[in-house]
Amino acid sequence: MYILADLKLDTGENVAVITVPTKDFKTGSRGFFGSSKAEINGKRYQIQIQIVEIGSKANPQDLPAPEKK
Repeated sequence: MYILADLKLDTGENVAVITVPTKDFKTGSRGFFGSSKAEINGKRYQIQIQIVEIGSKANPQDLPAPEKK
């Protein structure tokens, strides 16, 4: 699954369409993340979109205990 983000200026001019696929973040949270580059009024920009599901991070007490050596 993915989200399509259609970015436009307030004038309605299209800036970029970014595909934002699902992602499992290193923090343990789940969501979506995408990045792209676009030109806006003659200047180049890097664009990042991060969408994090609230409450998706595993509670530390729910994780299995680390094995002892």
